[in-house]
Amino acid sequence: MWIYAGKSFMVRAVVRVGFSFDFVQTRTCHNYCIHAASKTWTKPEGYDTGIKVYNSLTKKKEPLILAKEKTATWYSCGPTVYDHAHLGHACSYVRFDILQRILTRMFGITVVHAMVITDIDNKIIKRSLEEKVSPSVLTGMFEEEFKKDMLRLKVTPPVVYLRVTENVQNIVAFIEQIIRNGHAYATSDGDVYFDLGSIGERYGRFVGAIPSQEAGSSYKRNPKDFALWKKSKAQEPCWDSPWGRGRPGWHIECSTVASSVFGSQLDIHSGGIDLAFPHHENEIAQSEAYHQCGQWCNYFLHSGHLHLKGRAEKMSKSLKNYITIKDFLQSYSASEFRMFCLLTKYRSGIDYSSGSMQEARASLETVSSFINSAQAYMKGQLTTAPIQEAVLWEKLQQTKVSVTSALSDDFDTPRACSALLSLVHHGNCQLQPVAAVTSPAHYGNCQLQPVATSPAAPPGCAVVGAVVSYIQQLFDLFGMDTLKSTEAAAGESEQTVAAVAERLTRFRSEVRAFALRPQESSGEGGKAGLHPDRVPLLKACDTLRDQLAALGLVIKDRGASSTWEITQRGLKPPEENQSE
Repeated sequence: MWIYAGKSFMVRAVVRVGFSFDFVQTRTCHNYCIHAASKTWTKPEGYDTGIKVYNSLTKKKEPLILAKEKTATWYSCGPTVYDHAHLGHACSYVRFDILQRILTRMFGITVVHAMVITDIDNKIIKRSLEEKVSPSVLTGMFEEEFKKDMLRLKVTPPVVYLRVTENVQNIVAFIEQIIRNGHAYATSDGDVYFDLGSIGERYGRFVGAIPSQEAGSSYKRNPKDFALWKKSKAQEPCWDSPWGRGRPGWHIECSTVASSVFGSQLDIHSGGIDLAFPHHENEIAQSEAYHQCGQWCNYFLHSGHLHLKGRAEKMSKSLKNYITIKDFLQSYSASEFRMFCLLTKYRSGIDYSSGSMQEARASLETVSSFINSAQAYMKGQLTTAPIQEAVLWEKLQQTKVSVTSALSDDFDTPRACSALLSLVHHGNCQLQPVAAVTSPAHYGNCQLQPVATSPAAPPGCAVVGAVVSYIQQLFDLFGMDTLKSTEAAAGESEQTVAAVAERLTRFRSEVRAFALRPQESSGEGGKAGLHPDRVPLLKACDTLRDQLAALGLVIKDRGASSTWEITQRGLKPPEENQSE
């Protein structure tokens, strides 16, 4: 038994830790019924978060008001598990994961998130027949793969996963109640349809939501009515019902599961924009017909499609134009994909290409490089001009205000990232090393300044540390790594590479220090300079540094010492037209 917001719930659920538990749901109604309500959105009463979100129900930004203080109930449509998940799926799930992280970690809102796994539908049946395996074996395999893919992408699992096949009896009961309420009917051949005529002008909440004729029984009252229950066919999985053996329609599963967990009041429903109609439209009709309420869900958030650059169509399995998550992660990291998602608004379409991924990678490496330089400065390994502490403190405060303002305005991550990268640029300008030798051409007459090897407390350490801390907190909020440690960048499986990089950098530093050691002055008034015969050593050090950078090992000279970090520039991106 789980008590939530004064209601008790009961439904068979499969949770992320692998065990099941029971909910008992007590249905409650709003103060007005479906017959008296219209398409007009009603502003909810409750806790005002101070955040504005673009609500697909009103086609504009609305204040996000939750029924319960500091708690958001959130339902999302999960995958239909008949094939590999691809980047189109990943884009939607990662974007909404970022939104949930923002709500939780920036605004202190607990998100109670439920997701359904569609493990029975036409595509699953067709694929299982082609593969000559049972639907349960097929869906079990791809469900586990989907969950592993989400973990690789650092998507926070929902509080509860629910499968359609484990909720069929709940679905049957849900349909029976809709029939009793006068909004559905059974045909003589064993199908059940939603009666669109029974809700009048209420149908059509989303842009372009024009009812289309759904193929089905000739016994339908209206060609536009859609199926709640389908009579079984040969070789199809089926279940008992008052109308004969059959299986649920596609739309009814989400209404049933969401209502079983959250009752008649749902704060947020999310999904890809392609689900707005007819799927979400039909969910609204079914749920409000069942609960006899005027506004079942207060906010619908839709993510834009992922397109291969230069193509108009979305990435999808049916078009065979997709890249699997597993293949993608052979070339790019989860953090790079998250940066790719952050650079556009969640509800905008997004073009995928090698160029866009390289842009995301470059942005991430810019931040990582700054953190590396900042840590080197705080350790006394980097000598710079005096840090302008007051200016940097002010820039940090401005960035915090800008980021919070952007994220509270419909989760505007591109604007937040722009403010963050501006802070990084400002910090990099302050951490430019002094007396840097930039090219071999400078070596001949270079006059060297003594470099302190280990200052106790470099000036401005506090503000530099505060900037680094804030950036790392933001990256953690977004679910990304800053690659702040070289070991983390190399990964556990590359400990040998990290050890080689460390020893190679140390050896190069020793050679470079020897070559940079000035010769004694040539008498009164003379100046110390480089030993001419050691200049080739410096050139060799620079050549080695440049060659290693091309392979992804970046060495940075910090006065008398050097630091290193591993990037992913040497990795080959996946083919953009890859398909299976």
